[in-house]
Amino acid sequence: MLEAAWWGFFGGASLLLGALLGLVLRVGLRTIGLVMAFGSGVLISAAAFELTEEAYRSAGVVAAALGLFAGSATFFTGDWLIDRAGGHRRKSPVHGGVRHPASAAGATGASALVLGALLDGIPESAAIGITLLAGEGVGVAMVAAVFLSNIPESMSATTGLKASGRSTAWILGLWSLVVAASTVASMLGYGLLGGASKETVAFIQTFAAGAILTMVADTMMPEAVEHAGRLVGLFTVLGFATAFFLSAG
Repeated sequence: MLEAAWWGFFGGASLLLGALLGLVLRVGLRTIGLVMAFGSGVLISAAAFELTEEAYRSAGVVAAALGLFAGSATFFTGDWLIDRAGGHRRKSPVHGGVRHPASAAGATGASALVLGALLDGIPESAAIGITLLAGEGVGVAMVAAVFLSNIPESMSATTGLKASGRSTAWILGLWSLVVAASTVASMLGYGLLGGASKETVAFIQTFAAGAILTMVADTMMPEAVEHAGRLVGLFTVLGFATAFFLSAG
């Protein structure tokens, strides 16, 4: 379980790295969009090959399909509720996660941003812990996918949070909370499923995959396209290829 905690922390720690880059560097919106596109491709590949394919091979189509749709529906519902509470566009480098700049300091909006960040990060980290269950060590491609995708996510969101008036302490506190939650999620992903049936493990694997894919489509890709335009497709494929060949190697 300690190994799962370490890898969950390692993957989540890149959120702080991205946040620091967003606070220190003056990165253009186009660059942020392209980096986010790369991270999206990485996550799509990991969800497909590290999670869904493994689940399908071990337990068949029913468990894999049920997990995908359950994870997607759960993320969709949580994201919808968070949007209504004020966490809209939490990954935007411009909006800072709020619909109107004047509401940036509101407690409701702040809570929604925190919950939104947790909603985005927990499925990825739980997936890291799940990859340890086979007894062959951590899924390197999954850890790399989470690590690489977290940097543009937090960099983009931090740029927007800073523009909307959030303090450096508040921003770093937010990402520290998410890193802590990611560490716990990875531990739980491993610890609670150690003696589970292959169908249950497969369901949880694809549940995480469904949540990740829905998050990419709903919160990452729209921001990437808005700020980087047509090149997003190329950088998404580059990220996908990088993660795929890392997994296949």
